[in-house]
Amino acid sequence: MSPQEHKVERRLAAIFAADVVGSSRLMEEDEEGTLSAIQAILSEVIGPAAARHHGRIVKTMGDGALLEFASPVEAVLCAVEAQATMSDKTQPRPWNDIQLRIGINLGDLIIGNDGDILGDSVNVAVRLEGIADPGGICVSGKVFDELQGKLGLSFEDRGEQRLKNIARPVRVYAYRGTAPVLKTPPEFSIPGKPFIAVLPFTNLSGDPEQEYFADGITEDLIAALSRYRWLFVIARNSVFTLKGRTVDIKEVSRRLGVRYVLEGSVRKAGNRVRITTQLVEAVTSTDIWAGRFDRDLTDIFALQDEITESVVSAIEPSLRTAEIERARAKATDDLGAYDLYLRALPDFYAFTEPGFRRAEALLRQAIERDPGYAEAWGALADCTGRLVIGGWTKDWDADAARSREAALQAVQCDPSNGLVLSVAAWSLVSLSGMLEQAVTFCEQALDRQPNSSNVLTNCGWVLVYNDECERALACLENTQRLNPLDPRGYITLNAMGAAHFMERRFKETEQFTRRALEINPGHPISLRYLTAALAQMGRLAEATEVRRLLQSTRWEAMRTHLHRSCYRNPEKRELLFEGLRKAGLPV
Repeated sequence: MSPQEHKVERRLAAIFAADVVGSSRLMEEDEEGTLSAIQAILSEVIGPAAARHHGRIVKTMGDGALLEFASPVEAVLCAVEAQATMSDKTQPRPWNDIQLRIGINLGDLIIGNDGDILGDSVNVAVRLEGIADPGGICVSGKVFDELQGKLGLSFEDRGEQRLKNIARPVRVYAYRGTAPVLKTPPEFSIPGKPFIAVLPFTNLSGDPEQEYFADGITEDLIAALSRYRWLFVIARNSVFTLKGRTVDIKEVSRRLGVRYVLEGSVRKAGNRVRITTQLVEAVTSTDIWAGRFDRDLTDIFALQDEITESVVSAIEPSLRTAEIERARAKATDDLGAYDLYLRALPDFYAFTEPGFRRAEALLRQAIERDPGYAEAWGALADCTGRLVIGGWTKDWDADAARSREAALQAVQCDPSNGLVLSVAAWSLVSLSGMLEQAVTFCEQALDRQPNSSNVLTNCGWVLVYNDECERALACLENTQRLNPLDPRGYITLNAMGAAHFMERRFKETEQFTRRALEINPGHPISLRYLTAALAQMGRLAEATEVRRLLQSTRWEAMRTHLHRSCYRNPEKRELLFEGLRKAGLPV
């Protein structure tokens, strides 16, 4: 046999090992459900994250997986993204009761004939996974060294450790940021203004498939209450971090800074629905109002209005009838369309490409049933727009036009809906360059719903483009107050970073975008402004490192976005372009 036939293929790579915590116990309790959840993790969490970061799934092993990456930076970004998705409990998912451990090593691999990877480097990755905290990530010293100056992630040095069946000690670092955002949130003083939190309503239907309906009722009540200009309503993303937990009302009051808490339950059976509600003055745990409603499902919209008006009247008895009428939304009369809309929301809030695609399909079905359904048109515009900006489109201009058309249709269906107006404003300015119309919609949205965190965030971005950066920052700071536990707070932080950048406060841009990257590592908009800010401060070596990451995250779509967006002051866009060019980006 010739020497060539004995040749072994080797390459240097990052090895990523993942495993389900306590899989044996979970299998004993519910074998079928556990297997289904593990498959969902592989197909909806690890697989998409690996694809985004140029990784390869080498093999799956029942309750785990082994992956290979050319770059240790991409391997860590994939791991952080996967764990962030796993820790987001704001929506019911098959894996909500499951945690992963992940270990990452960098070293020489032996490539098997079937594409498998072998060698000591693989064994080290597997052992690192075994000592990671549940929901955590452990990396070797080699990986840690490669991360320096590139991501700004926080790691704990756990020293040199003896790993099972590994001859030499391995330096181990544990990533600190895998817990849910704001694990120890700030506590707020109770304001004199009427702040209220609507806790996720409990599904008492006995059917987990009806969870979406209870969540939808909660979301609709949050939206309805936020239409009252004097009432400050904590946003959906923050209250849903409390879903499924037994919470103390006084604790909720401290964590969210609210005086009032609305809680309740939903039981849906056939064509009947029962909703029970309780409004509590949270500081003293005093019941203010309670209601129980048994109705036909066909009365669901009138019932939501009745609950909203009862809550509002209990807080502010002197509220004028005219304001109550003004705050009523024009919903659909088609229960089938409404059900499809509610089913789309969990997929939309997953903030992934597959989630947006599923939500788009459901929203189109809802619109087919009721072409005048403003909320469905608005959500469709939002979905399509995020797919475009995320780079998940084959035809940027065509899909941007579809987002614009859906946004304009939403406004035509209900020109009094603040959220719809703000989505339209965001879509028009960031995808279609229609600044004047966007600003008009933005002003109308802020007039109608000045205390909606979604409205404030969308309009914050519009105001940045309109060269009103200080006003934008005021909106975005209000967003943070109304949505203090938001798992997607990086969107607001990015907008704040952009506003500071346009005012040449590059150090502040760095601070906000690095905080955003702690929540969502590798997010292209965070990397865009961080790259430009570092370059404008003369820190070109750091800017170059971040630029390389940016170029690996669907850069062509981001470049198109840069050119399609419309700025009131062309000098502000040139400031951004100049920073990116200094870092070596062809814009």
